[in-house]
Amino acid sequence: MTAPTRRLKVTVTSVWAQVIGIPLFVLVAALADRALGGTLTGAGLVAVGLVMAAVPAVLWLLAFYREDRLEPEPKTLVLGVFVLAALLAQAVGQPLIRLLTGPDPSWLVGVATAVLVVGMVQEFLKYAAVRYTVYTTPQFDHRIDGVLYGASAGLGYATVLNVQYILDHGGVDLGVGAIRVAITALAQASFAGLSGYALGRAKFDRRPALWLPAAVGGAALLNGAVSVMLRDLPWVGGLDFRPEYGLVLAVLVAGTTFAFLFTRMRGLNAADERWAAEHPAGGSAP
Repeated sequence: MTAPTRRLKVTVTSVWAQVIGIPLFVLVAALADRALGGTLTGAGLVAVGLVMAAVPAVLWLLAFYREDRLEPEPKTLVLGVFVLAALLAQAVGQPLIRLLTGPDPSWLVGVATAVLVVGMVQEFLKYAAVRYTVYTTPQFDHRIDGVLYGASAGLGYATVLNVQYILDHGGVDLGVGAIRVAITALAQASFAGLSGYALGRAKFDRRPALWLPAAVGGAALLNGAVSVMLRDLPWVGGLDFRPEYGLVLAVLVAGTTFAFLFTRMRGLNAADERWAAEHPAGGSAP
């Protein structure tokens, strides 16, 4: 198995563990909520909520660490990107979004804000956590690394969003809280996976000058569109009223996004392997 194929396998396994494991976590939380019968209150509810906020990140890191045994160095970089994205969310993203958004805008203004302010700020910071750090290092040596580090940045950002939500509300109901944590984690990871894919292509393939700005803009557009659907569309019912529909939407978005990215990566890897077989003397693929 070639190095790019091995790295792709590691990333695919880790991501699908996330996409499947998070809904299972929601199921466990719902069963625990039913068993406890709403007995958790106050500090106990906040503490449990904070633990729940960390679960998606823990699932991701455990799955990745378990699969990627042959290349230990990137593990520290994966964790570093996760932490940096979380710090950017807390220090820059959330304060900037609060500064640029006002209370109760009209629907049209709300849609524009979701894409041009919230989506763009979040996606640029996740992109920056990869582009200006690990992207420039020799360890970023395969196209799939962009998706890997992008998803890690997305989960770091999502963890801060979830922690802030739980603290702002003084804890959350276990069942609904777990769904919200799951939605945020899956959505943020999949959006960042798109810009990460673009970074991987930009480093190893000839891409147009506007390739990376377009990728960040596309991720911001998807971010805003999903936010609006979760909040406003009648068939979703609004996240506050029908959270289970929001979870289905998040799983579909994440599953579709990563399935598309991995299919593209497999095709590119196969093309590179064919080129290498046809040019055994060496050189670089076109």
